[in-house]
Amino acid sequence: MGQGDARLWAVRLPQIPRIAIIARVTTTPPTPPLDAANLARIDRLAEALAGADAVLVGAGAGLSVADGDAHAGPAFEARFADFHAARGITDAYSGGFYPFPTPEEKWAFWARNILLQRYESGPGAVYRDLYALLDGRDFFVLTTNVDHRFQNSGFPKDRLFYTQGDYGLFQCSVPCSQDTYDNHDAVVAMDAAERAGAAVGTPMRVPTHLLPTCPRCGEPLTTNLRSDDTFVQDAGWYAAAERYVSWADAHQAGRVLHLELGVGMNTPGIIKYPFWRRVHDNPEATYAALSLEPGTPREIAGRSILIDADLGAALAALRERLG
Repeated sequence: MGQGDARLWAVRLPQIPRIAIIARVTTTPPTPPLDAANLARIDRLAEALAGADAVLVGAGAGLSVADGDAHAGPAFEARFADFHAARGITDAYSGGFYPFPTPEEKWAFWARNILLQRYESGPGAVYRDLYALLDGRDFFVLTTNVDHRFQNSGFPKDRLFYTQGDYGLFQCSVPCSQDTYDNHDAVVAMDAAERAGAAVGTPMRVPTHLLPTCPRCGEPLTTNLRSDDTFVQDAGWYAAAERYVSWADAHQAGRVLHLELGVGMNTPGIIKYPFWRRVHDNPEATYAALSLEPGTPREIAGRSILIDADLGAALAALRERLG
């Protein structure tokens, strides 16, 4: 590890384990309504946002679920009825770890899944509301989401650090290098070939000659999603990490709102624990969490706003209050 890498892994950067499974989202759970208590908390959040010098957003899987992502539920089930019937796959998470018998079948699933999650789905009203709330403010987004909805909603790339990868990138499965590769054309070609095969009686199979291979070593390519210690952190990842560290260093004091959206306890060391630590160390900072089970340490409870309601409805109500 070089000197630059050591700086990135200092305490200011979230301690991201080399093995950190993407959050499992299988269904959209029921959410409490915007009752009087939550509406009062949204009023407090509106005041905190209006008075903030800067906003650090931490976004987890719950944000995309609220936005209507297709990792599970009717949209996924309709698109993957054949894989459900043949393999019992009910959601993108379980499908991602399924031990397919052949690489041809594996890539039939993955090409379709990448198209759905990265290139065809969203963004929806929830991300648009969030962008409207942040536009014109000094903000940065730290996210474990890999679906590109932030970029597709108009968020500037230089204000984003997506730590867990991107559905739109491939990497060497070895890996032989720290390079990543845009996968749009490859997944479009594989999916089209699979659909053509299904039409003549050979479904759920990609032609062998279309299987993606590393241009450097010839080994199979795989998705650039953090699931084990082979995850590639490419030059773009480190550039985003540097931007995050620089922004965080510049905002250690002052009225900084730490806005946590849809973050659970799957990988709390990436967003939740660092946010708590930053708020604890900055007496002018505020912590706000919008999720199904928000919590906060007692040391910062007086500067915390916890909203346990539908995330989309809460952001819409917040936007109404701020005009």
